[in-house]
Amino acid sequence: MEIDVRDQLFLMKPGFVNAGLGPFYCGDSVSVEGMLGFFPELREKLAITYIEFPRPRQAIIDLIGAEHQSVPVLVLAEDSSVPESVKARFSADRRFIDDEKQIRQYLSLRHGLPVAG
Repeated sequence: MEIDVRDQLFLMKPGFVNAGLGPFYCGDSVSVEGMLGFFPELREKLAITYIEFPRPRQAIIDLIGAEHQSVPVLVLAEDSSVPESVKARFSADRRFIDDEKQIRQYLSLRHGLPVAG
């Protein structure tokens, strides 16, 4: 089985219910999704998973631990270089970015795309 060495992006599936209310969508996931719409070539450069709202979010836990289940989150491949202007965090020996603005900044700089103005 081939191992995927791309950065792994987790976005929230739209239409979720929370505490009996909804359906909702995640505004931060929409922001990152908008960037994917502007630059569809990113979809080939990332491993993208749309995750359900309820916790535990096992796919994320398996990579960066139970304390970091927020979405969106970009779990970086081991060989990914992080520009100095981007704040990556560490957990379970993995680097990740869990702020949507920082995710978009990283994607722009890493892949030679325009940055947000």
